[in-house]
Amino acid sequence: MTDLTRRQALLLTLASGLPLVAGASRAQAQSAAQKVTVALDWTVNTNHIGLFVARDKGFYSEAGLEVDILPYSDTGAGTLVANRVADFGINGTISLFTQKTAGADLKGVYAVVQSETGRLVFNAARSEIKSPRNLDGLTYGGFGSAWENALIGTIIRHDGGMGNFETVTLGTSAYEALANGSVDFTLEVSTWEGVEAELKGVKQRSFVYADYGVPDEHTTLISSSEAYLQANPKPAAAFVQATRRGYQFAVDDPDAAAALLIAANKDTLTNPALIEASLKALIDGHYLRGNNGAIGTMDPAKMHAIGDYLLAADVLRDADGEALTQRPDFAEYFSNSTLG
Repeated sequence: MTDLTRRQALLLTLASGLPLVAGASRAQAQSAAQKVTVALDWTVNTNHIGLFVARDKGFYSEAGLEVDILPYSDTGAGTLVANRVADFGINGTISLFTQKTAGADLKGVYAVVQSETGRLVFNAARSEIKSPRNLDGLTYGGFGSAWENALIGTIIRHDGGMGNFETVTLGTSAYEALANGSVDFTLEVSTWEGVEAELKGVKQRSFVYADYGVPDEHTTLISSSEAYLQANPKPAAAFVQATRRGYQFAVDDPDAAAALLIAANKDTLTNPALIEASLKALIDGHYLRGNNGAIGTMDPAKMHAIGDYLLAADVLRDADGEALTQRPDFAEYFSNSTLG
């Protein structure tokens, strides 16, 4: 649920360094490097840590790349990639499926997280909410997507409820509304908003989607376009593999990685405790590296399962906005081939 629940604002100033090569000046070395652009799904947070590590530890430059991490804008990363404004972009699995089904040129190439980080949350003091069926008739503070309604309805009905609830579209103000009781529940990312709430002493309880009939998903991916991947196979593989080195470093040395991310974004990441606690949650929860040791690999079974779920829930629409009548070939939506 990253696309729905990670809401802040930020502009970044970015630079890339490349090593000198024998007999060449730094300027010559940089001019020889392959330029690559990557767009963020939202403002800088721990989901992006591998990109900054790979850039600032020199993993990209060692791979012959000069990588620019583009400032977040109101235009989604998937749209920027599909329109060749960016070569790669961080986006949610749900947005990948919905945009590609509608005709966007997108393909998932890297799983930032290995399982769902989203949660349905409510104030811990709501003792009458014992299980999802108790959400029937309550008010949800939401973000305006068809996916949310399908998700929540599935969770409630799986627990024996009717799946009837009121929705108020609030965007990021949903978290304030939840805290003051204006809404009864919302969705958040456990490894960011959930961690932040805990640091603030806000007591919450939550339901895990996969416990109530919703397929587990990778939540956050890095995607590219078929056009870019076909035209630039070597730089594409170099970027993905160097990026995985960045996330591997973050898992192996979280203190150094957190310090690097904060140093690269001093003006905006002003709460080191949040960064450190969030990264700990990503590592301890086996999100950045799965229980099976996977880093970056997309599980085909998960990808097909979430695609089938979205199709059955009528979330997937074609370019004309019409519900699909045939199952797409979801194998075309992603590939692990650039991981090496």
